[in-house]
Amino acid sequence: MSNKTITPNIFNGVLDELKKVSWPSRQETIRLTMIVIIVSLIIGVYVGIIDILLAKGLEFITKFR
Repeated sequence: MSNKTITPNIFNGVLDELKKVSWPSRQETIRLTMIVIIVSLIIGVYVGIIDILLAKGLEFITKFR
């Protein structure tokens, strides 16, 4: 088989599967995107605080050496 016969079949299969997908509404997409951004910011702040505390703790421990 050559690529010319395989490629259109794959492309048609992909299009058929994409037609079966239930796409979220614009409002739902915006809401879920905002949730992801907010959760990412919260986790970023949390990790940043832990990083600062661990760095200060390590600095404190190594100061007495």
